[in-house]
Amino acid sequence: MPEMPEVETVRRGLMNIAAGRKIQGIDIYYGKTIENDIDEFRQALIGQTIERIDRRGKYLLFRFTNHLTMVSHLRMEGSYYRQLNDGPIDKHTHVVFHFTDGTELCYRDTRKFGRMRLVKTGEEMQVGGLKTMGPEPTAKDFKVDYFKRILKKSRSKIKPFLLNQDHVAGLGNIYCDEVLWQSRINPEQPANTLTDEQIQTLHDNIIKEIAKATKYKGTTVHTFMNAFGEAGAFQNQLEVYGRGGEKCERCGHKLVKIKVAQRGTTFCPHCQAWAGDQK
Repeated sequence: MPEMPEVETVRRGLMNIAAGRKIQGIDIYYGKTIENDIDEFRQALIGQTIERIDRRGKYLLFRFTNHLTMVSHLRMEGSYYRQLNDGPIDKHTHVVFHFTDGTELCYRDTRKFGRMRLVKTGEEMQVGGLKTMGPEPTAKDFKVDYFKRILKKSRSKIKPFLLNQDHVAGLGNIYCDEVLWQSRINPEQPANTLTDEQIQTLHDNIIKEIAKATKYKGTTVHTFMNAFGEAGAFQNQLEVYGRGGEKCERCGHKLVKIKVAQRGTTFCPHCQAWAGDQK
């Protein structure tokens, strides 16, 4: 699933290929992608212009001239690409927005999990996970006092705690493994046992890692492409994710891959040891 750096990279690409374009037609090939009534969705958007594309966590927010917002969640494999109007499409392209400038924005999704919902602008934060989403992982929004307070209330293991979008927005499996390794924190350590020093270190590493991954246009591990059909480059910077069985770059011990909350998790049992670990 694309994480925040990947979705932000898609948003920036969409600002170049979709913002300012007026819709003259919409083709929908897989109806479940649209959570609204399909005819009403099409009628509301034809003739409207995309003013800009915003983002909240892993959700894209298309802003239209008629005070409507389309909330787009890419889920596992969703992606957008541009081509000339009436260009060829394959069986995985489910929605096509035709623009008056002779181009079209296509939504492609091999797993068919992605969804779009049209709402009145101002009501988008009531959609799905946006209702309870935690702060963005930036220095402006993600405060260490808040982080400390919610950690102390939770008995959850730290990795699933970070994956919970209600706590902090945009973190997924890749970046959780990375920031926990950077912070020398065991992924199974209970959240409420982290020391103030560990909390500060983890907080700072989350902000730095997400900013760095966004700079490199995200991570391509399986199929992620940006809106220009380009792969991200941050996979070349990964220090632990996907490297189970290899040597830890910090201490030389073998990295181990386990399951934590049903998610594949790679860590260093030497660098990331904790007193309560019985393994």
